[in-house]
Amino acid sequence: MQHAVYSLGGAGLIAAMAFLTLGAANVASENGISNETLKSPEAFKSISDKSKRSVALFNEMGKVITHPRCMNCHPKGDSPLQGMNMQKHEPPVVRGAGGMGAPAMRCSTCHSDENVTFMDSEGSVPGHAVWRLAPPEQAWVGKSLGEICRQLKDQKRSHMTLAELQKHNATDGLVGWGWNPGEGRTPVPGSQKMFGELTQAWIDTGAECPGG
Repeated sequence: MQHAVYSLGGAGLIAAMAFLTLGAANVASENGISNETLKSPEAFKSISDKSKRSVALFNEMGKVITHPRCMNCHPKGDSPLQGMNMQKHEPPVVRGAGGMGAPAMRCSTCHSDENVTFMDSEGSVPGHAVWRLAPPEQAWVGKSLGEICRQLKDQKRSHMTLAELQKHNATDGLVGWGWNPGEGRTPVPGSQKMFGELTQAWIDTGAECPGG
């Protein structure tokens, strides 16, 4: 596990100081939040109607999809959100090329290849090798679960087939970060393995979407 030791100049130093200053506040926003469980596909086998079972499976997937750990990087607009209360990212940053920040303030300025625990206070700076925002056409914030479902099925917006989506949900490292978000953060429910299994079961039952 890494610990936060910064040796940066200019914008990077300012950003790092902001992270350290806001760390306690972000940890406080997580306090008192219990993590939900994630049911397995077997829990839905009693639903005889295949279409209704498919909708129920996606509703279960929605516990992960609509969790702030995931929604914060699927914002409406060009700035990420942060914390369980989905507040605006501090320090202020913008999407930039490839969703990885503006030239003077790339995501990698503060986010390294892994989570970095604060040395002198509770919390951590989140990290992953490819820390980035989802493309604008994959924005989820402000949409119903049904709208997100239809968006995921639309290859023009998701850029994935259903088979590719299943693999993404089951194995992608940045998706997996949601279950290992670093000290001071509530992980998304269940496990990535279970999320992948739910995705496959949803596809196998027709990939039906909730209404709304």
